[in-house]
Amino acid sequence: MRPDRNFWRGKKVLVTGHTGFKGAWLCFWLHSMGAHVTGVALQPESEPSLFKLLGLENIISSAFLDIRNHSELTQAIEASEAEVVLHLAAQALVREGYNNPLSTFETNFGGTANVLEVLRRNNAARVAVIVTTDKVYKNLEKHAPFVETDELGGCDPYSASKAAAELLVESYRESYFRNQGLAVATARAGNVVGGGDWSPERLIPDCIKAWSAGQSVEIRMPDAVRPWQHVLDPLAGYLVLAQNLWEDPSLASSYNFGPDAEGSASVREAVTLARAKWGNGDAHVKFGTEMKGPKESEILRLNNARARAVLGFDPLWPLGIAIARTVDWYENAKNGKSASLLCANDIDAYERRAL
Repeated sequence: MRPDRNFWRGKKVLVTGHTGFKGAWLCFWLHSMGAHVTGVALQPESEPSLFKLLGLENIISSAFLDIRNHSELTQAIEASEAEVVLHLAAQALVREGYNNPLSTFETNFGGTANVLEVLRRNNAARVAVIVTTDKVYKNLEKHAPFVETDELGGCDPYSASKAAAELLVESYRESYFRNQGLAVATARAGNVVGGGDWSPERLIPDCIKAWSAGQSVEIRMPDAVRPWQHVLDPLAGYLVLAQNLWEDPSLASSYNFGPDAEGSASVREAVTLARAKWGNGDAHVKFGTEMKGPKESEILRLNNARARAVLGFDPLWPLGIAIARTVDWYENAKNGKSASLLCANDIDAYERRAL
């Protein structure tokens, strides 16, 4: 099952975090399907910015605000008259969570609480997908892929803030939304790759940046395993989840979106694929022998069986394809092709189930 253009045509959709990497891709895709999109987020933080390169400020409505501001968020959501809400806004970095724990909790927990409280008092929305992370699980490094019923946890502030957001959603769903007729689900996805990401501490963008300058890139956790996927795979999952919730609100629950367990790979493997695709002598890599910085999970895999069985959703692009398309995106952008064309080409290939 893939996003249905007929379903999204004419839908009023609100996306929080629309100036970020995943949010910009999502808004561009929704707009291409004919949805009426409103975005809520801070101003773009990276330079360059995919949001700006796609010209999203000219084709969708935007409200630039902090989701911690309840009154401004209320005005934006009510003005959008959104039927579907896709909540992506977050402080999304583990290491930043260590550096600024209070703002991380205020954004990831408090901001989500604001979104849910506005929806509790608003009758326009029929479906909401709250995006958390694959790091919501209590990770004892047992290597088994996490299923949605596994214990929530998180030893670092980022992971804990997202696990807390999961509990928050469950509380609102059981206390208010089931009786209100609003279907609210959480989506847990992992590390994504794809063109147009210039955020700090992103593996493939950091490699591309270094190699483009003829520099070496140092990898600090080469043996850490993550459920890597192209950005279009989890975004497609969110959209398919919303479609299912629209038809059957009883499906409101939590869902993992990631590659098959055997599709997870180490950082070393992901960088090796990128270096092979880059294909020139400037792709220098120095693999560290020990982790630098605060503790992060070593092994993280997701079980996607619930999304397959309940939603009929399968991830499409394996890691080799995902990284190859990502490297091609950056190379083509460097050679002058527009971000809009490159993103449109990837979306078209994805919708055609092309590899």
